[in-house]
Amino acid sequence: MYRLLPLLVLFPAAAQAADTLPMVGGIPVDFILFGLTLLGVALFHNATLYVALTGLATISLYKILFTGFKTGVGIAGFAGHLGHEWVTLANLFCLLTGFALLARHFEKSHVPVILPKFLPDDWKGGFVLLVMVFFISSFLDNIAAALIGGAMAHQLFKAKVHIGFLAAIVAASNAGGSGSVVGDTTTTMMWIDGISPLVVLDAYVAAFVALLIIGYFGAKQQHAYSPIIKNANQHTHVDWGRIFIVGLMLVFAVVTNVTINVKFPELAEHFPFIGVAVWVAIILTIPVRRHDWELLPETIKGSVFLLSLVLCASMMPVEQLPQASWQSALALGFISAIFDNIPLTALALRQGGYDWGFLAYAVGFGGSMLWFGSSAGVALSSMFPEAKSAVQWLRHGWHVVLAYVVGFAVLLGTLGWHPEASHKKVAAPVAVVAPAH
Repeated sequence: MYRLLPLLVLFPAAAQAADTLPMVGGIPVDFILFGLTLLGVALFHNATLYVALTGLATISLYKILFTGFKTGVGIAGFAGHLGHEWVTLANLFCLLTGFALLARHFEKSHVPVILPKFLPDDWKGGFVLLVMVFFISSFLDNIAAALIGGAMAHQLFKAKVHIGFLAAIVAASNAGGSGSVVGDTTTTMMWIDGISPLVVLDAYVAAFVALLIIGYFGAKQQHAYSPIIKNANQHTHVDWGRIFIVGLMLVFAVVTNVTINVKFPELAEHFPFIGVAVWVAIILTIPVRRHDWELLPETIKGSVFLLSLVLCASMMPVEQLPQASWQSALALGFISAIFDNIPLTALALRQGGYDWGFLAYAVGFGGSMLWFGSSAGVALSSMFPEAKSAVQWLRHGWHVVLAYVVGFAVLLGTLGWHPEASHKKVAAPVAVVAPAH
């Protein structure tokens, strides 16, 4: 294999122009390989990292040998592609690892323990709990919000939590993050890519409607199954030092992003300012409270998995995709219930032409329709193994599907579809021409 490397650089003999890509059944081979990777991730939950890395290696080798990249052909083209994508990948890596530490500080602040004493005693207690999860997810990672909601439910309902309510917790966490650029990895990706947080905020029109639906039906299911039993935590106090750390990290991320995009937009694609800002806040707050560094090995593994899928998506010939429309955005929500929404978002960002508020809601909330459709669902199901049944999830969490469709319809009917043709400057593609044989 090593003897072939010089040949790959000098003689990428099978490189193809974008309009003559190898296809099977009218579908570019690139998408088939990507689809198989996502299918492998969906089927083999215990080996997702290895599936993603195998898919990345396969797609990269295929592109090097046969089609080339917009930045050139062979290994030189691959290196150019990495040079073009490294800032996005570095920002995501820093944010994913940094927000894992942020989430742990919020959990240890004792706020999640104190919150239940403010809940009503009847079915409305479950409803307010879901509203809390929604709110927490707006500034905290949706995985952490779902786990916090699950922990509170486990305590309030004496471990008897209805599957329909578990689905509602996941849906509330995903809905809460869908309109906030710091609430979900997909919306953070949009923010990093140059999309205004105000545009993403439109997703909350649909998310609030969806929350009302899942909140009502989910809370009613839970109350009939096991009513709320509160244990007041009168002697628990908020750790304001940890709250300070959470706030400082978010302020550093937001202020840095606004400053760079408003005053120095030409620098945004050359250095991972947002991710580095979060880690500067982490380093500055070391004297305030100890960070849970032991979280990082597992968090890094999860980050590498997600970044592998993002890099795979960045190599797809998006010009071959169907035109962006509200119908395709609606469909992406259903697809997100089966396939990971991170690479789907990366594809949409690369293609462009979407109304990003619609897309944020679709890929953010859509994954809630199945337990393995979002990272929040997978995480909560590890806490409640009985939820690991797609049939039971759909049977008892039917209101999540209803909420997704109704929320989308309300967003379309109130704000309308307003696609953004181009949200950032895209480098001109390098022509890739097959040499004569």
